[in-house]
Amino acid sequence: MKKQIKTNEAPNPTGAYSQAVVTKSDRMYISSQMPMNSKTKEIPESIEEQTKQVLTNIRNILSEANFSMNDVVKVTVYLTKQNNFKQFNNVYKTFFIEPYPARTVINCELENELIEMDVIAEK
Repeated sequence: MKKQIKTNEAPNPTGAYSQAVVTKSDRMYISSQMPMNSKTKEIPESIEEQTKQVLTNIRNILSEANFSMNDVVKVTVYLTKQNNFKQFNNVYKTFFIEPYPARTVINCELENELIEMDVIAEK
């Protein structure tokens, strides 16, 4: 059994998927989040600001289900440019404390953004 999680504090899904789902075992799966401000619909230009927006969206979704960033156990990061890694990582580490979640970084093409992330959290 799963419960859909939805908040207006993160961008609405653009297809047939949920922002997130929580399983009966208190595991949360958050769909890939883009760096869009849910109120203004704007995407910042810099990798630092995009990273901050993505992680803010994730934090808002987690909060909707009474989870926190400390509950995140796995992060998958999609970066369009490998040379943005250092700037991304500098912002990323301000959202988490040790022990940091497990993480995978994938270089890929994205439509209008420099970064996206999806996460798994567990209480």
